[in-house]
Amino acid sequence: MRINNRISKRMYPGKMMTTMKRISLLCLALMLTSSALYAQKKYDKIKYPELNSFQVPEVETYTADNGITYYLLEDTELPLIELRVNIKAGGVLVPADKEGLASITGTVIRSGGTESISADSLNVLLENKAASIETGIGFTSGSAWMNVLKEDFEGMLPIFIDLLTNPAFPDDKIELAKTQTKSSISRRNDNSQSVGVREFQKLIYGPESVYARTTEYETINNITREDIINFHKNHFVAENMMVGVVGDFDASEMKQKLEEAFSNIPSGEETSLDFPAVNYEPQSTINFANKSDVNQSFILMGHLGGMRENPDYPQIQVMNRVLSGGFSGRLMQVIRTEMGLAYSAFGQYSMNSFYPGFFFAGVSTKSSTTAEAIAAVIEQIERLQNEPITQKELQDTKDQILNSSVFEYDSYEEVLSQQMSYDYQGLPSNAFDAYIEGVKNTTIEDVQRVAKEYLNPDYLQIMVVGNKEEIGDQLQQFGNVNEIDISIPEPGSSEPVVDGDAAKGQEWLDKMAAALIESGSDVVSVQEKSVITQKTPMGDMDIQNSSTTNFADYSTERNLNTPQGQMTMTFKDGSGSMQMAGQQRQLPPQMAKPMLNEMKRNYLSIAINHEDIQAEYLGDETVDGEDYAVVRMTNDQVKVTFLLDQETGLPYMSRYSEMNPQTGQRQEAKSIYSDWTKAGGVTYAYSVVTYVDDQVAAELTVESHSIPE
Repeated sequence: MRINNRISKRMYPGKMMTTMKRISLLCLALMLTSSALYAQKKYDKIKYPELNSFQVPEVETYTADNGITYYLLEDTELPLIELRVNIKAGGVLVPADKEGLASITGTVIRSGGTESISADSLNVLLENKAASIETGIGFTSGSAWMNVLKEDFEGMLPIFIDLLTNPAFPDDKIELAKTQTKSSISRRNDNSQSVGVREFQKLIYGPESVYARTTEYETINNITREDIINFHKNHFVAENMMVGVVGDFDASEMKQKLEEAFSNIPSGEETSLDFPAVNYEPQSTINFANKSDVNQSFILMGHLGGMRENPDYPQIQVMNRVLSGGFSGRLMQVIRTEMGLAYSAFGQYSMNSFYPGFFFAGVSTKSSTTAEAIAAVIEQIERLQNEPITQKELQDTKDQILNSSVFEYDSYEEVLSQQMSYDYQGLPSNAFDAYIEGVKNTTIEDVQRVAKEYLNPDYLQIMVVGNKEEIGDQLQQFGNVNEIDISIPEPGSSEPVVDGDAAKGQEWLDKMAAALIESGSDVVSVQEKSVITQKTPMGDMDIQNSSTTNFADYSTERNLNTPQGQMTMTFKDGSGSMQMAGQQRQLPPQMAKPMLNEMKRNYLSIAINHEDIQAEYLGDETVDGEDYAVVRMTNDQVKVTFLLDQETGLPYMSRYSEMNPQTGQRQEAKSIYSDWTKAGGVTYAYSVVTYVDDQVAAELTVESHSIPE
C-alpha cells in the first residue's frame, strides 16, 4: 500500500492503471522468454565464454641502506593506500614465566598511543580521516598496518612511524590489556574445541614446549612495563622490518616518501628467531578431559606433522583433501552422512615453515558414540593407506584445490601479502605456482604412497573432551586412559605464610562448633529465607532468596527472585545449573567453583565437618576494643580465617583470599556476622555484611532458618 500511495501522488489514476498493466505485461513477457530459454538448454549444455586470464602483477622490491626491505605494488582502481610492516619478532622469543608478553606488547603499541599523541586523540583522528591503524604480535611475527585515503597518506605516515618507534605504553592501557587477557584465560575452558586443541598440542609437542605453552594468570602478572618497553626496543628496528605498500601512488615518489619516513628508525640488530627442535616419540595414547556441562564429545587424534619445505607438500595436501576436504571428504561422507555418528568431521596434515606442524583428524559426536566415532576415524585413515583412491576422488579433489586457488590472488593486497609472507618464511617466490603444478601432477599412486609414508594409524595420540558420566568406560578399549586436569591455575597469594598452633586451633574449632550446633543435633542441611542486597554501580539490588544447602555433600538449591525474574540455581556433585525464563544452562566452571568454595567456607560447614577440618590458632586480634581469637581453618584445601568471640566462640568475622577470574587477581574478602538467632538446634547469623577489598559488596538479612528432616 505504501508503494501504491507513493505512485498515486505522481500519476493520474488512469495513467497509473495503464502503467501497472504495462509493468505486468513486461514481467509476463520476461517470464515466458526465460522459460523458453531454459526449455531450450539445460545448465550443462550452456556454452560459456573463456574467462579472462589473470596476470599476477609484479611487486617491485628493494632494500634500503638501513636494512629495511620495501615492496611496492601500484593499484589505481581506488584512491586508497595500504601500508603494512612485518616485524621479525614473536611469542617464541618470550620466556616461559612471561608468556603473553609479545601479544600484550603488540596490543598496547596501538591502544596506548604515542609520546606525542594520546590514544584518545589518535582514535578521534583516525575516525575523522576514515583511516585505520592496527598493530599486533603473534607467535612467529609481528605486524603493523595502516589503510588511508590517498589524500591523507602523506599526513598520516609520520603518525604511523611515531606509533612504531615511540609508543607511550601508559600504565592504564597495559593494565587494561592484561585484564582482557586474564578474562580470556577465565573462559578458556568454556568451549570443548578450544580445550581439545590446547591439550592436543601439549600431547604432540610436550607440555613444556614453547609450541604448546599457555598464557596463565601468573605469567601475565609477571609482565612489567619495563618488559614491554625492552621487547619493543629490541625487535622494532630496521633490520627486522619489511615494508609493503599497495594502492594509488607513483612508485618513484613513494620510494622517496618511505625512505624519508623510515630513515630515523635505528638499524639495530636482526633478531634471531630460535625454533627449538621437536623431540617427538611416536606413541599410542588415549587422553580424556572431563567437561561435565556438555552432552557430546570433541575428539582429536593424530601425531607430529611436517615442514612446508617438504617436496611431497602438494601430494600430502591432496591426500588430506581426500580424507577431510569438507563435505566431500571421506570423514564427512562416511562418518557423518553414511554412519550418522558425527555432527562434524575434520582433519588436516599441517606443515609449517619454522617448526613441524601436526596431523589431526577429529569429530564431534554424542557421548554415547564416542568410542564408535574414534574407531571409524581410524578405519578411514587405514583405508587411505590400504586402498587406492578412485579416479573420481582424485579429479574432484584436484578441481577443488585448483578452482579455489584463484582466491589466493583475488586482490592486489593479497598479492603483496603473499609475496611478503613467502620472503619472511624463506620460501621461493614461486612457491604457490610450484604447489599448484604439484597438485596437477599428483597421481592415485602418489596419494597412497604419502598416506603410507606420513600417516601412522598405529601410533595415534587420542584426545577426548566430554562428559565423564555419559561416556562411561568406552575409552578403555583404546588403552589406559590418562585423565587430564584442565583446571586453571590460580596465581599465588601474596599473604605471608604464618605457622599456627594446631592443638589450640582445634580447641577453638570445637568451641565454635559447640556454639553453632546444639549437642546431640544431627545437622547436615539448613533451609534459609533471606534478602540479599547486592551493591552495584547502579545502586542497591534486593534479591529474595529461598535456599536449601546440604553441607555434607555440598549440594544446594537456591530460588532467587531477581529484578530480571525468577531464577533457580542448583549445585551437586561438583557442577551446577541455572534456570530462568524456561531456559536452563550449565554453570561455567568460573561460576561453579566459587559456589562450591563458598559452601566449604561457610561457618556451618566448618562446624558440621569439624572433625575433618584442620585448624591453627594464630593469636589474638583486637577490633573496636574487643579481643578475638584468630583461627585459620582449612576445609578440603579451601582456607578461611575466623575471628571468634572469646566468651561465646561464635564467629565475629571471616576472612579469605579469593580469585577473581575476570581480573586474574586475588581479592581480599571478609564477612562480619551479627544478630545470632537459634532455631532447630542451630545458631544462625541473621545479619551478614560482606566486603571485597574493603568495599561493601553485599548485605544479607535472614528472615528465618530451619533444619529439614
